[in-house]
Amino acid sequence: MPTRTSTTRIARIRSFSVAGLATAGAAAALLTVAPSPAQAAEPHSAAAKAPAAAAKAEKNYPNNLDGWIKESLDIMKSKGIPGSYEGLHRNIIRESAGDPNAQNGWDVNAQNGTPSKGLLQVIQPTFDAYHVSGTPNNLTDPVANITAAANYAADKYGSIDNVDSAY
Repeated sequence: MPTRTSTTRIARIRSFSVAGLATAGAAAALLTVAPSPAQAAEPHSAAAKAPAAAAKAEKNYPNNLDGWIKESLDIMKSKGIPGSYEGLHRNIIRESAGDPNAQNGWDVNAQNGTPSKGLLQVIQPTFDAYHVSGTPNNLTDPVANITAAANYAADKYGSIDNVDSAY
C-alpha cells in the first residue's frame, strides 16, 4: 500500500501534468488561430489575389508547330470551337508540311489572284470571315491561321477532325 508521501507526490505530478497539457493545448490553439508574420503580410482580398492568379494562368507556348497547335486549341476551347491536336496536326502536315509561310501558287484560288497561305492554306476572304478575336489579324500568323481554319471547318464540316482532304 502506498504511503501518504508517495500518494501526495503522485497527485502533485498528475496536477502538473494536467496543467501542463492545458497550457500546451492553449498555446497550440493560439498558434493555430494567430497568423504567422508571413501569413499576416499576405493580401486577403480577392482583388489583391487576382493579379497573382492571372499571372499563373498565363501560358507560354513554344514558337514551333507544337506550341502553335496547343495555343490554338486553348483559344478554340475558350471560344467553343471543336477540334483536336491530332486533327489539326494531320491537316497542317497535309496542307503545308508545317511551314507557316507556305503559299499555293498554282490552284484555282491562286489563278484567281487569291492564293491559299499559311499552315492550313487559307485564302484571305475565308480568313476575314472566320478570324477569331484574340488572335492577330494576319493570315500567315500561325495561331491566327490555325484558329480561323478550325473555325471555318467547324462551320462547314462540324470540326477540323472531320476534314481528310483539301477543304
